[in-house]
Amino acid sequence: MKNKIQGISDALTHLKATSADEIEALRIKYLSKKGLVSDLFNDFRNVPNEEKKEIGQLLNDLKNKAQDKINELKEAFDNAGSDEQKNDLTRTADPIALGTRHPLSLTKNEIIGIFSRIGFTVAEGPEIEDDWHVFGALNFPPEHPARDMQDTFFIEKNPDILLRTHTSSVQSRVMTSQKPPIRMLFPGRVYRNEAISYRAHCFFHQVEGLYIDKNVSFVDLKQSLLYFAKEMFGEGTKIRLRPSYFPFTEPSAEMDISCNICGGEGCPFCKHTGWVEILGCGMVDPNVLRNCGIDPGEYSGFAFGMGVERITNLKYQVKDLRMFSENDVRFLDQFTSAY
Repeated sequence: MKNKIQGISDALTHLKATSADEIEALRIKYLSKKGLVSDLFNDFRNVPNEEKKEIGQLLNDLKNKAQDKINELKEAFDNAGSDEQKNDLTRTADPIALGTRHPLSLTKNEIIGIFSRIGFTVAEGPEIEDDWHVFGALNFPPEHPARDMQDTFFIEKNPDILLRTHTSSVQSRVMTSQKPPIRMLFPGRVYRNEAISYRAHCFFHQVEGLYIDKNVSFVDLKQSLLYFAKEMFGEGTKIRLRPSYFPFTEPSAEMDISCNICGGEGCPFCKHTGWVEILGCGMVDPNVLRNCGIDPGEYSGFAFGMGVERITNLKYQVKDLRMFSENDVRFLDQFTSAY
């Protein structure tokens, strides 16, 4: 038995292979159930009792040596590469076109890049959420319409588990786990139970922002959004804020930008008003801060949220939202990536 073990050990030392097939053949020869090493283990029962301890140790060492040798050959082959890998004779002679990023990814990355220049970082959270993080913590009363089945996808009819309807749920998670100052963006996919059409879908993408610190005011919100609008749509872009209502902000507003298609003169895209709505915003409601364990007497903050599809429509003038999720290569090839 010792002579057999030594003979196989010597052979392992000099093993060589030049292809993946050869390495696999060696693995089968030595380590498979019917391999040389396995045969020795099968013969172990015939070893005298007084020699079992010594022979057993030699067999284990041999098995480990065989496994290490096979792994060594695989690693050397992967690092060096074989001629088969370098010269794929089945590959087409035509140049292979490089893909591009999805237009929604381009827009999302540009939004994140703009706000990162003024100190915002990124946080993400789960798409399957509980009622408290999506609604309760954000000051949605029990009778709010957004809780109804026609707007929200619930999981297995469980009224407490649902697909998030906005990325504000990540805001509530951050506010309950971190202490101010907080200055973050929350990009992600959200879901609403809506009919699919050229202007609406049952899932879409949002980027929301949150800034909480001492002495944060509405002026800070306005200047941050003005900076974003000019960076995204051009230096000549104007903004206006209209009073609105959201359960989690007070006061609340909707922000319009001067139409980047007609320059504010009026066209069918802006319905001849010269303005296009792009996001909602406001000062974080003190109840929301209190729900998340932040003292509204010491801290204040602002929040905003925008649809990535909406911003993409404005930048690239895509008129049908369904095109973003149909994976038509002819559509995607029109976009080039700078991010």
